Amino acid sequence: MATVLSVSGSPSATSRTGRLLRHLDQRLIAQGHEVVPLDVRTVPAEALLGADFRHPAIVEAAELFARADGIVVGTPVYKASYSGVLKALLDLLPQYALAGKTVLPLATGGSVAHVLAIDYALRPVLNSMGATHIVQGWFTLDKDITAHEDGSLTVAPGAAEALGQVVDQFSTALGRTPHLAAAS
Repeated sequence: MATVLSVSGSPSATSRTGRLLRHLDQRLIAQGHEVVPLDVRTVPAEALLGADFRHPAIVEAAELFARADGIVVGTPVYKASYSGVLKALLDLLPQYALAGKTVLPLATGGSVAHVLAIDYALRPVLNSMGATHIVQGWFTLDKDITAHEDGSLTVAPGAAEALGQVVDQFSTALGRTPHLAAAS
C-alpha cells in the first residue's frame, strides 16, 4: 500500500489534535498503509523561526514529505487559522513539496465558528504547494475528543463515524493516485 506522513501541527505535547492523529494512524495501518508520524513541535524552534533551510531537522522533514505518497495534516485552529508552528514548517518546504501527493486536512477546535478554517486557511496553502488531490477534510470539536490518562482516546460516536469516513476516502484516493517518481 502507500506510505502516509501524518503531520501534527500542534505546539502542545498533550494536544487533542496530536492524539487524534495518532488514533487515526492506527486505522490507516489496519488498512495496510505504512504511517510515519511527524510532530512539528519536535522540530527545533531555532530552525523553524530562523528559516534555516539547511538545518538537519528541516532537511529530514522535507525528505519525509518527498517519500510519502499521502499526507495527513492535522492542526488545532487558533484565531480562525491553522497553527503557527505548522505554518513555519510549510514555509520551509520546497514550493511543490506536495506535488503528486494525496492530502487529508484535519482540524480541531473549540467552536463550530472555526469549521471553515480548513477550506479558507489550510486548503489554499496545500493547493499552492502542488497537492495532486486534497480530499474532503474534517473539523472535530475539542469536546468530541476525550484523552484518557492511560494514553487512550475516545471520540464521540458522530465524530468518530465522520472521521472514519474521511480517512477511508483518503485511503481509497491513495490507491487511485499514481505515484510520481521524484525528479533526480
